[in-house]
Amino acid sequence: MNLTGWFLHPGGRDPAALRAWMSDAAMDDLRRAGFTFVRLAIDPALAGTAAARALVMAQIERLSRHGLAVVISIHPTAWHLETDAADRDRLVALWRDLARDTRGLPAAAIVPETLNEPVFHDDPAAWWRLRRAILTAIRAARPDVTVLLTGTDWSAIAGLSDAMTEGDGNVLYEFHFYDPPDLTALAAWRSGLDRAALARLPFPVDDRAGCERIADATAEEATRGVMRFYCANEWNAARVRAELDIAARWAEARHVSLLAGEFGASVALNPAARLAWIRLVRETCESRGIGWALWGYDDSMGFAVPRPPSGRPVLNPDLLQALGLPPHQKKTPGLAARS
Repeated sequence: MNLTGWFLHPGGRDPAALRAWMSDAAMDDLRRAGFTFVRLAIDPALAGTAAARALVMAQIERLSRHGLAVVISIHPTAWHLETDAADRDRLVALWRDLARDTRGLPAAAIVPETLNEPVFHDDPAAWWRLRRAILTAIRAARPDVTVLLTGTDWSAIAGLSDAMTEGDGNVLYEFHFYDPPDLTALAAWRSGLDRAALARLPFPVDDRAGCERIADATAEEATRGVMRFYCANEWNAARVRAELDIAARWAEARHVSLLAGEFGASVALNPAARLAWIRLVRETCESRGIGWALWGYDDSMGFAVPRPPSGRPVLNPDLLQALGLPPHQKKTPGLAARS
């Protein structure tokens, strides 16, 4: 489960609010539901001093006490890593400090993630160099922990496919999956569309003509075009599995383990399509030995718990069912690298 808002948006957050953001009861409920780890998104602006890092570590220790391992995921919102060498140096220095700060935690409690969604379209080799420097900084303080690595291209499967693997036996490789985004994110990248119409799209598209009838009932021309494009691509179960199999084959060929660190679909999407897509992605990952983390606990692509969570939020039972948790709790394929 991704915790998306706690340490990600620095505006207006004081230490007292950060300490009180998530209750012990809410953490217990996540563990009881069957979740085994959380991916904690952290903006460097909220971890830039020793005092700030101490606050972050205190919350990671709380999560650990409630039986949840923590992926420590760095999400810079104001850095320009592709173009600014000083920002790259800041990232390495941050990891040097964070790794030292975690020395009181057992190895099984944390998984450092080098960087969320690096891009580096024009110079992927620059990311490999930066990723190696981060891994080296982490290993200097924590030779025992599993480290999460990603490729370029916003952590897409395509970026993973081009990724160079490290000669380190205690790492996982990560990708994010939201395909097709005109369904899962209701084409959020494009302004002016009729989101209510997009939310009626079906999944899976096993009946292209039926899908196109839904599109053609939409008055707004640009939205109708996006919907017809989605229908024409016939996104069905076989196509989603084929996309995920690209990642699975990449990992199998290199004898490494994978984590789908983010996946999810908008709460505004009609429930039948939303739950079918989430269930399919989760089942496909599990059947291929790929761990997963829903985006997210407090995000509209997941459980949409209000920010900050109030007391003890109720987790949507239909979404839990799609994630395979009730009635039998199951552990996801894990955060342990293959030997």
